[in-house]
Amino acid sequence: MALAININDLLNKQKIESNRIEFKKGWNPGSIYHSICAFANDFDDLGGGYIIVGVDTDDKTGMAIRPVEGVPIEKIDGILQEMVAYNNKMSPYYLPRTSVEEVDSKQVIVIWCPAGSYRPYSVPVNVTAKGSKEYFYIRSGTSSIEARGEVLVELRELANRMPFDERGNSDIQLEDISLVLLRDYLVKVGSKLADEVITTPLATILDQMELYTGPKENRLLRNVAAMMFCENPNKFFPYTQIDVVTFPNGKMKDPNNFTEVTFKGSVPQMIKQTMDYIKSNVLKEHVRKVSGRQEAERFWNYPYDAIEEAVVNSVYHRDFLQHEPIEITIEPSGISILNCPGPDRSISKEEITKGDMLKSRRYRNRRLGDFLKELDLTEGRSTGVPTIQAKLAENGSPRAIFETTDDRLTFFVTIPIHEECSDSSETKSESSGTQLKSSGTKPESSGTKPESSGTKLKSSGTQLKSSGTRQKTSDKIIEMIKKDPQITAPQIAMELGISTRGVEKNLRQLRETGTLKRVGSPTFGGYWEIINLDNN
Repeated sequence: MALAININDLLNKQKIESNRIEFKKGWNPGSIYHSICAFANDFDDLGGGYIIVGVDTDDKTGMAIRPVEGVPIEKIDGILQEMVAYNNKMSPYYLPRTSVEEVDSKQVIVIWCPAGSYRPYSVPVNVTAKGSKEYFYIRSGTSSIEARGEVLVELRELANRMPFDERGNSDIQLEDISLVLLRDYLVKVGSKLADEVITTPLATILDQMELYTGPKENRLLRNVAAMMFCENPNKFFPYTQIDVVTFPNGKMKDPNNFTEVTFKGSVPQMIKQTMDYIKSNVLKEHVRKVSGRQEAERFWNYPYDAIEEAVVNSVYHRDFLQHEPIEITIEPSGISILNCPGPDRSISKEEITKGDMLKSRRYRNRRLGDFLKELDLTEGRSTGVPTIQAKLAENGSPRAIFETTDDRLTFFVTIPIHEECSDSSETKSESSGTQLKSSGTKPESSGTKPESSGTKLKSSGTQLKSSGTRQKTSDKIIEMIKKDPQITAPQIAMELGISTRGVEKNLRQLRETGTLKRVGSPTFGGYWEIINLDNN
């Protein structure tokens, strides 16, 4: 069978984590079947793994040595026949997928071991010997080890926790799968199966991609097949959609003034349509001239990569059994993404509030994550939150905020706007215009100096206007504190339609001038005290 992923991506450990790939210089069925068993058990819910026979590794880097060793052609058929017998020694029966690939003008055997549907699996300590004792194996880093003690107990419990996307669904029929979406995916990931889609029965292709489950007499397509390759997955999972709602003046300030756009389709289609819309209608690059410096500073109101990572993760981690759409709200102060349900309870609320890394060993849609990684839409391995924060930092933007409820019914991600972009809509328009003018006149930069100077004057005038606005903002904050002394900075930001950082800046100035005083901690009933309004 042909692989559903490009062989060079495996050899270079791209798109697939290194602990899911194992290189073997030669055919050694004893140790190889320990790894097959470990990948099938998939203790960490990573999605199984790949064993490549005929490839040696560098001891220092763990990377494949090129050119590869290869497997002699005359031995390949014998190895594949041996595997038929060894597969029967696994309990319960497990069938890894094999593919003979040409690399560096030599043949290698790729053994694909997807996570098994009937785990836990055991295998004799030596499949080549008779009466050998059976053990359970799991992956520990890049090695396969015997599962013992509490680990073995937890491994046995995994039998009751199959991710939703890997479960069979009797409602999904072959005619629901789009050949166009399927081939488009295979082309993008560089799979040889793309050339076989037209000539090979669809059921055979899907079977080779491990998208069927169940016994031969009752083969069922997995839920992930509809998520990825169905034009209308709403048919099986109601409200599989992304709603983008824009409040130009802020949700609290002007709740009746909004526009709403809904995107439906397969998971890759939804992600692409949503990001195309945000890129065209929301993202703006700003240019700021710095006195005494030849090059201008460039930054975005929101970095594209951070928004994309947040959108992809909202789809990847959503519960498709819950009939709730993903809701993206765009306001002057930032973009928020509401998803149902919240993170797994294995992640503490403190970790969520800290917003550095959210690591869970239980995935709702493990296989969907594999597909998205192969499309370069996500990296997996709990890197989503660090990626978002890193991209925001590179852009000079405030950190993202992650929140959930005590009952974990929702997950709320807020990505604040760059603080230099949170002025009036007039300021944004001027910044956007400056950027367009700059890119359009770049070849004739010497002739645009007078215009550039005029732009600086405009920018200076805008700063004065912004300073006047800041004074009014301070007054508004004082009025809000009068009404509710326990109000928080994020609540003020939401009410005024500005960034949280902007509110904190105003609060700091009010405290420095002796107008405000903070009493106690926000966690334990703290409040604001107005000391002297004359100072304001």
